[in-house]
Amino acid sequence: MFGLTTRRFNNGLLNYDPFKELEEMERRFFSVIPSPAGFGTDIIEEDGGYKLLADLPGFNKEDINVEVDGDRLTISAERSDENEETSEEYLRRERSFGSYRRSFNISEIDSDQIKGDYTNGVLTLHLPKKEAEVPSAKRIELS
Repeated sequence: MFGLTTRRFNNGLLNYDPFKELEEMERRFFSVIPSPAGFGTDIIEEDGGYKLLADLPGFNKEDINVEVDGDRLTISAERSDENEETSEEYLRRERSFGSYRRSFNISEIDSDQIKGDYTNGVLTLHLPKKEAEVPSAKRIELS
């Protein structure tokens, strides 16, 4: 059956609306537009570098831009969709617009060797680490 939930009382009145939680669940489940706050990424350490996986479902490869500016890698994607559904009872039009941008510090990455691929809604970037600079020995002449 249903689980019991403890709620606080406010001035003797129950401060709980069970329909609010159902409406929130329905809104999240049927949401057409993903959160504009960003997109999910995983960063995995590999031998000699990192692999960055970014979830960008629904984008075309042409909609995605990966830029390196100094020690900053920026992934951005933009789209605009227009869907129309018709039936005898109603006409419904939905538009989905989204712009996403995320930046990463790549100060320890060899930016000239970054390689990328976009397949099945997942952007994969291979980020090789810079080779450690070994200081060369230098002889100091004494006067």
